[in-house]
Amino acid sequence: MIESKFYKKNQHTTANTKKTFFSLRVIIIKVLLTIIVTLLLLIGFKLSTDFKQLFNKYVYQTSFPFAELKEVYQDYFGTAFLSDKSEDTTQVFTEKLVYSQKNLYHDGVALTVNNHYMVPSLNSGIVVFIGSKDVYGNTVIVQQMDGVDVWYGNIDTTNVALYDYVEKGSLIGETKDKTLYLAFQKEGNFVDYNEYVE
Repeated sequence: MIESKFYKKNQHTTANTKKTFFSLRVIIIKVLLTIIVTLLLLIGFKLSTDFKQLFNKYVYQTSFPFAELKEVYQDYFGTAFLSDKSEDTTQVFTEKLVYSQKNLYHDGVALTVNNHYMVPSLNSGIVVFIGSKDVYGNTVIVQQMDGVDVWYGNIDTTNVALYDYVEKGSLIGETKDKTLYLAFQKEGNFVDYNEYVE
C-alpha cells in the first residue's frame, strides 16, 4: 500500500513536470521566433533601402491587419501568454445598435441616438485607435475581423483600451450627446455605410 501511494505521487509529479516542460518549451519557441523575425527585419533595413520603403508603406502608411494577425497567431501558436478573458467570466453588455434617424456625415453617417447612448461594437475586432479626429471628435477605431475599420465618433467616455479585443455587441463607450458618428474604412478607403448600418 505504501508503494502504491508512492507510485501515484511520483506519477503525478512526473505529469506536472511534463506540463511545465512543455509550457517552457512553447515560451522558448515564441521568444526565438520573435528574435529571428526582429533580426531579419534589421538585416533587411541595413541591406536594402527598397525594403525599408516597403516596410514603411505597409506598416506605417496603411492599416495593419491586427485582427487577421490575431487569428493566424492563434491557429499556429495557441492563445497569448495572458488570456484577455478568464474562463469563468461572461459578457454582461451585449446590445445591438439602436437609433431613430440616420444622415450622411462627411465620410460616414450621423445617427440620432439616446442622450449618453451606450455604444455597442458592431462586430468583433481589435481597438487600433483612441483619440480625437477632426470632424468626429473623440473617436474609437475598431479593426473588425473582416478587415473593416469602424470609426465610432463623438464618444465621451470609453470602455476600452488600445489593442483590446472586443466581442460583437460589447460596450465601446458612451456618446457625448444624442449623436453617434460612424465611418467605415477598408484598405485605406472609406466605404458606403449602408452595407453595415441597417
